[in-house]
Amino acid sequence: MADLSVRVGSLSLRNPVMPASGCFAVEYSEALDFSRLGALVIKSVSPKSRSGNPTPRVAEVRGGMLNSIGIPSKGLAAYLQQVLPAYLGFGTPVVVSLSADTVAEFAAAVQVLSRPGVAAIEANISCPNLEADGMAFAMQARSTHDAISAMRRSTTLPLWAKLTPNAGDVAAIARAAEAAGADAIVMGNTALGMAIDVRTRRPLLGNGMGGLSGPALKPIALRMTYQCARAVRIPVIGCGGIATAEDAVEFMLAGATAVQVGTASFLDPGVMHRITDGLQAYCEAHGVERAADLVGAVQMDGPDQQAWRDQLARMAPAA
Repeated sequence: MADLSVRVGSLSLRNPVMPASGCFAVEYSEALDFSRLGALVIKSVSPKSRSGNPTPRVAEVRGGMLNSIGIPSKGLAAYLQQVLPAYLGFGTPVVVSLSADTVAEFAAAVQVLSRPGVAAIEANISCPNLEADGMAFAMQARSTHDAISAMRRSTTLPLWAKLTPNAGDVAAIARAAEAAGADAIVMGNTALGMAIDVRTRRPLLGNGMGGLSGPALKPIALRMTYQCARAVRIPVIGCGGIATAEDAVEFMLAGATAVQVGTASFLDPGVMHRITDGLQAYCEAHGVERAADLVGAVQMDGPDQQAWRDQLARMAPAA
């Protein structure tokens, strides 16, 4: 049987499959054995209470869905008392996802969230930066560096930087996050999109625009995962349109150490187990002894291919 375990920095995961933040809740324990997942990534929390965006917040489109949830939150105190405890005790690493409006809020919040039971903090820097007229932190290298470095000084826990596919040069953003002290890159979030009801002539979402997720996003997310993996020496976690074991294998071949599953879980709450089982079957069918050996194993022609292989060899965990 193939060894599915992987390492994301200092964090050891039993397999590379985990939920994407915002696409998973503790109620999924009725359909999933949480002890079989690589990690449990909780929906983003914000330091301040917020109600979220106007309804409708979700709309189905061809090849995926649009959402404009707005990260509703009751704040950190309620999160620590009512949300986080429910995810502890499954024997699976718990990753808390954090959204904030300013660098100072990010830094203060990670201090509060750095407590026993939390295995890592996912910094959702694809959220709006109020100090930059609402532009997402991860749209620019400077604001990415500022946010991650402030959080790095405030916690010793593994820190994952969640980027946005809406940035022009995602490799530069990933390098800025790495330089600031991120332990891993999560690539990424939803791509900005829009849909209009031609009968009412109104947008399908109450906020007008929203994030596109699902199969339509996968080729873009895969390309950006590949670019990030080539740009940094820290692990990359791929996310975007993953619904099958073959999708997960593609992302790993492109350089992802682990993957996050989002929209597919809405259609099939048990999909992550099927992806894990399918990954095991793929490894056995293709003579792959360790899933980690798939990371970055895509066969590409070009003058820098050897440098890519050398970088992956330096990143590979010990057998």
